[in-house]
Amino acid sequence: MTPESHAPTGTDDLPPGPPPGCPAHGLGPGGLHRLHEAQDLGALYEQLREQHGPVAPVLLHDDVPMWIVLGHAENLHMVRSPSQFCRDSRIWTPLKEGLVKPDHPLMPHIAWQPIASHAEGDEHKRLRGAVMGAISTIDFRSLRRYINRSTQVIVNRFCEAGEADLVSQFTEHLPMAVMCEILGMPDEYDDRLVEAARDALKGTETSLASHSYVMDVLSRLTATRRAQPEEDLASYLITHPARLSDDEVREHLRLVLFAAYEATTNLLSNVLLTVLIDPRFRAQLNGGQMTVPEAVEQSLWNEPPFSTVFAYFAKQETELGGQRIRRGDGLLFAPLPANVDPRVRPDLKASMQGNRSHLAFGGGPHECPGQDIGRSIADVGVDALLMRLPDVELDCDEEELSWTASIASRHLVELPVQFAPRPPQDVQEVPHHKPLAAQRSDWQIGSAQPPATAPAVPQSQPVTATPRAAAAQPQPVTATPRTVASQPVTAQPQPIRAQPQPQPVPGPPQPGVARAPRRTGVWQRFLSWWRGY
Repeated sequence: MTPESHAPTGTDDLPPGPPPGCPAHGLGPGGLHRLHEAQDLGALYEQLREQHGPVAPVLLHDDVPMWIVLGHAENLHMVRSPSQFCRDSRIWTPLKEGLVKPDHPLMPHIAWQPIASHAEGDEHKRLRGAVMGAISTIDFRSLRRYINRSTQVIVNRFCEAGEADLVSQFTEHLPMAVMCEILGMPDEYDDRLVEAARDALKGTETSLASHSYVMDVLSRLTATRRAQPEEDLASYLITHPARLSDDEVREHLRLVLFAAYEATTNLLSNVLLTVLIDPRFRAQLNGGQMTVPEAVEQSLWNEPPFSTVFAYFAKQETELGGQRIRRGDGLLFAPLPANVDPRVRPDLKASMQGNRSHLAFGGGPHECPGQDIGRSIADVGVDALLMRLPDVELDCDEEELSWTASIASRHLVELPVQFAPRPPQDVQEVPHHKPLAAQRSDWQIGSAQPPATAPAVPQSQPVTATPRAAAAQPQPVTATPRTVASQPVTAQPQPIRAQPQPQPVPGPPQPGVARAPRRTGVWQRFLSWWRGY
């Protein structure tokens, strides 16, 4: 793919900016925008698109220079051209020249690590092959059943209260519960692990301690599965022919856990928020014009879980989006502005149903390997929650909602809702919001529905009983094995000779005749397994 040409705009040709340190515009040397000082990154991306085209020069913390790729085609070209761009930060010029200090706020994201997302060539094939091989062993039907049960457990915790914060009580818990099951440590899932993961990703003063706690959990898991493998992702990573070391296993478990957790938490929050604040969106779901998976894909277009991904680096001098890219330059992969590129979405209000060409999960050799896990969690989790709480409504003004934003992502802080209180539900049942009607196993289409009750009949007198009453009488019954639905069954206190009857007519069993319970058929058992209940 060849990027569309734009008028070249180099960083050396930019007009001088305001005086250094001017707080009014968030500009740095050369008039470049500091991304970390922007109050509204979405608006800044559109401003940069107008000024520079699909690739724009910006500054990171400590005024470290970086390119941000805003165009959809340019992002795709970058991630799909491993001969020109890689994710090995060791070739990054500012890092080699000492401009990026060890304590730089973005160093945990950019620093090279021996993991698949930073590797190249044969090493990348070895490490990613192990990750993809382990993920390929997941039974997604069983996974979806587990997601449903986990959703029921979590909703049961607050369904009787009539109110909840769906972020802290739902979207931050469901992904962790599911990921712990996938990795092979379901017993480790608790509030402390959820809080530690959130804190480690926020970069607070206690983030290092929280990160250490999570790594201790993963270290114990690695040691346990090395000694005794089971059927989980950690075991398959360990036993894969790629022969990963304990450090490699632990680092990839950390990568899978944190990336999947953060991305899926944001995705769940974004989908639920859209359902709650956009009446048209909810009407399409309720009316059947849109399924939950389609709603998830629409959300991935409008608000990808990661705004930008750190980072790609130029392996050679090249051109991208009309900009001259030098060897060693760093570039931010940016799904958020790319998904709203006017060249692919001239009308942002238009539905993107059936279109999966968004960049929420990246692309090329480093495309997210766990995207189907995230989609499954969002699809099943949102559907089950809305089935349990169909009347859920936002419990505040939309303007009162707040986010914690960074260059990498935007995380909804709270999502307060209210609904009619409901009792907890058996986690093995199909999610529902109404009492299930009593199931009738003795009625068939085409036959008259029997009455619910029948009057008591003295046992000393022969009577003509209704089908249901006859089935309940202990006396002997004289009747043909199969009779038409309209013929009554005669019950007698003593066996007597029956009057001449018409010849038996083959047909469906008489609905009122009691019979021994039948074992569920193979097809019914298969349907129950397929649906996850």
